[in-house]
Amino acid sequence: MVDPTEAADDSSLQGNPFGTPSPLPFSLPPFDRIQPEHYGPAFDAGMAQHRAEVEAIAANIEPPTFANTLLALERSGELLTRTGTAFFGTASALATPEIQAIQEEYAPKLAAHSDAIGLDSRLYARIRAVHDDADQLAALDAEARYLVERYLTEFTVAGAGLDDEAKARLRQLNEALASLTTRFEKQLLADANDLAVAVDEVSELDGLTAGEVSAAAEAAREHGHEGSYLISLVLPTNHPHLASLTNRELRRRLHDAQRARGSRGNENDTRDLVLEIVRLRAERARLLGYPTHAHAALADSTAESPERVLERLAPMARAAAANARTEQAALESEAGHPIEAPDWAFYSNRVRAATYRVDTAAMRPYFEAERVLRDGIFFAAERLYGLTFHERPDLPGYHPDVRVFEVREDGTPVGLYLLDLYTRDTKKGGAWMSSLVHQSTLLDEPHAVVTNNLNVPKPAPGEPTLLTFDEVTTFFHEFGHALHGLLARVTYPHFSGTQVFRDFVEYPSQVNEMWMLWPEVLANYAVHHETGEPMPQDLVDRLVASRSWGEGFATSEYLAAALLDQAWHALDVEQAAAVADVDAFEQRALEDVGLANPLVPPRYSTPYFAHVFAYAYDAAYYAYIWSEVLDADTVAWFTENGGLTRANGDRYRRYVIGLGGAGDPLASYREFRGQDADPRHLLERRGLL
Repeated sequence: MVDPTEAADDSSLQGNPFGTPSPLPFSLPPFDRIQPEHYGPAFDAGMAQHRAEVEAIAANIEPPTFANTLLALERSGELLTRTGTAFFGTASALATPEIQAIQEEYAPKLAAHSDAIGLDSRLYARIRAVHDDADQLAALDAEARYLVERYLTEFTVAGAGLDDEAKARLRQLNEALASLTTRFEKQLLADANDLAVAVDEVSELDGLTAGEVSAAAEAAREHGHEGSYLISLVLPTNHPHLASLTNRELRRRLHDAQRARGSRGNENDTRDLVLEIVRLRAERARLLGYPTHAHAALADSTAESPERVLERLAPMARAAAANARTEQAALESEAGHPIEAPDWAFYSNRVRAATYRVDTAAMRPYFEAERVLRDGIFFAAERLYGLTFHERPDLPGYHPDVRVFEVREDGTPVGLYLLDLYTRDTKKGGAWMSSLVHQSTLLDEPHAVVTNNLNVPKPAPGEPTLLTFDEVTTFFHEFGHALHGLLARVTYPHFSGTQVFRDFVEYPSQVNEMWMLWPEVLANYAVHHETGEPMPQDLVDRLVASRSWGEGFATSEYLAAALLDQAWHALDVEQAAAVADVDAFEQRALEDVGLANPLVPPRYSTPYFAHVFAYAYDAAYYAYIWSEVLDADTVAWFTENGGLTRANGDRYRRYVIGLGGAGDPLASYREFRGQDADPRHLLERRGLL
């Protein structure tokens, strides 16, 4: 038997900040000491230590028990976890050539390491033995019993029951897919940076705010083009500037750049990667005993099968497409001519302004970022959960733009919240939450450390950061994920924070969006950054009334992406091998569901669909609208029960975000609500009834 302490004593980590637990408060990684060259040795030593620990568990001659198998697995891999959370929690925000090289090298190694554990027949037998021992299970509490159930399910779905030949091929597939998805992310970022739109004359930027113009000038200056302007691209198809730019030709250029990513036939074209990823995923699914990758991916989810997903989404798609066509007619009436895809957001704003007298672009002076953060997002969290946020400039972030806040509940420390607001060339597009430290009673880690990343253009020094309406929504959304990570209180690290089913994880973040326009919250933060005047109540009322406008477009573009994801992953091995043209496949898939409107392209087209081909949403992009059923029903509950109160927050925390992954989420929801979620609330919100 291998002594795991031998692997932990690795001289290669002398002077490496990962060699010992972080000395900083809340176990925050010591980013002021961490350099790229520290990651490789720490990953190597961490995998060696973890392998030794797991070997000791698998080779144990004692009868399997919860303590010597499940608890031992939960305690294993400390060094690897410490290294991996720091690296993967920041890599997408610091995608320098050095970091990308590390990711390319170690993604397949880590996949192989994971397979070595997840496909170990000895471990699988021990876990099953504990699971099948009724007397042992009866002596455990509910969280421990659920841990046993989850381990058995996850090992089974991962292929632990396969024969040796099948396992060998599965390992090859997993390593190859880890490399391919890493390359997809790298090439997409490079192509997006290359396609940033250069503008010579400030007059072409008419319609943008002074802050947006300043940000474009700052971006150009950083790229060595003093006196010019540079518009960076964002991950979704529709760039927020399309709603404001009056120059139609510049709108076309910007939209075309967004759509061209990953499909220009250059070294960063991602389409061949897509085809290979889809083929290998189909082969892996068959190896695991599933007809398609969608069936394999959804086997361990709340949806359970792609058939259930399509049953819910297909009718929505038809209704959304009809609503979008109605909206299109209104836009063309406003424009006085047929419109093109780059015109949609611009004329949609015009119609909203004419119909509801609301111009979301003109609202930006009321959405100064610091006030949104402190007097909106933090304010709502204090009212609901008793949380307060105290900036800690003494604690290091992983980039100079990162701000660190200590979070307390009624004066008691909860954890740290890191905010990385601004876009930069080394940051992937979009917005997200990551965990740097997972709370766990078992590991004596009482606090969580989480990050939020957004991609807001950074204005020149001294200029205010004014957010768009959509950016404010995204800010509240991502903070909902952060709250989930901060407030979950679990025994086992397996269940920490947002480690829940993929089609449940978006639910708490979507719920948090409700507070953005909640009267008490909005009145506290929506103040004109120059005059100090609050947003006029009449404008607020019109804004709320206008929220249903544009749902045809919004639902159509989202469902087009979600159903495109399903189409790619509904292919079996032979069908996947027969696809040669990515663009043609996408067109047919959209036609099949009635969403092939060229004026309403998918929110993410295949060559830049990073959720699906770089991150963990493969066959699961439906999760947003699936979770929104719970979200809309929860908003109704808060509305019925008095809204923003500590009592409501405590109940929601007890049954939802405080649980982490330590229980059946739908059963917990029924306890919270007293019934299953009513989908009518979502259909009404989306204008689908």
